[in-house]
Amino acid sequence: MNHRADLHTHTKASDGTCTPRENVRLAKEAGLAAVAITDHDIVAGIAEAIEAGREWGVEVVPGVEISSSAGGQDIHVLGYFIPYQSEAFQASLSELRKTRFERNRLMIERLQELGVAITLEDVYRRKQGADKNIGRPHIAEEMMERGYVASMQEAFDKYLGKGGLAYVNPPRISPQQAIDLIRQAGGAAVLAHPGLYDNDELVRELARYGLDGIEVWHPDNDEAAVVRYRKLAEEFGLIQTGGSDFHGWRGEEPYHAMLGSSTADHSTVVRLRQLARQRQGSL
Repeated sequence: MNHRADLHTHTKASDGTCTPRENVRLAKEAGLAAVAITDHDIVAGIAEAIEAGREWGVEVVPGVEISSSAGGQDIHVLGYFIPYQSEAFQASLSELRKTRFERNRLMIERLQELGVAITLEDVYRRKQGADKNIGRPHIAEEMMERGYVASMQEAFDKYLGKGGLAYVNPPRISPQQAIDLIRQAGGAAVLAHPGLYDNDELVRELARYGLDGIEVWHPDNDEAAVVRYRKLAEEFGLIQTGGSDFHGWRGEEPYHAMLGSSTADHSTVVRLRQLARQRQGSL
């Protein structure tokens, strides 16, 4: 055990390709002390992961990645030690997933206008389970299967990523509202992959608003960004976290990065847990 924690991983509950149990197994194989399950706007994979964590001696941090938007782009806020069994919290997440469904519908409409003959039904049939928390990777998989693109990267670069031909971003909650949702539920709110946003003033604005932490170590944060965000975290007293943003495999390559490739010290987990317990104790 190396006393490290990967605090950003996804499972089949959202847009990952591994089961929650598989994520925990990979964390065990990587020698991690802890792994967080942070699926997009859903907590359906947490219970299975916690059970596997007990079996394999890996601490599982219950988490979620909340989708929000600001300035015309997606901003993601990670929530840690959230009340994943709370029906009220799950109902709030269900409302957020309705926006994701609308985004999928609009993107597929644009793709059809561009001559990409896929339907919403085509994409949703790929996902088993009643909840069907579908995202852009599932659309990209359908495009690959039908030969419109050769890779996940091409699908995002040409069509689905920011600036792509089919990119849309319908109104979502603001990152401030995402922070409020997490904190009011008793969780700890951390800004995900700030290096993707190219907007450090927004990062500072959210830090002033009430962020608890910032994801310093992430595959999309280069070395300069790590230095910059460490300084910013120190300036605002934020907890410094890290995670791989692992989504499983697309073909033979791990997507976003391999589980365990970006981590934080386990003391970070202790700080996040203590903060959440203090918050929940005051509710």
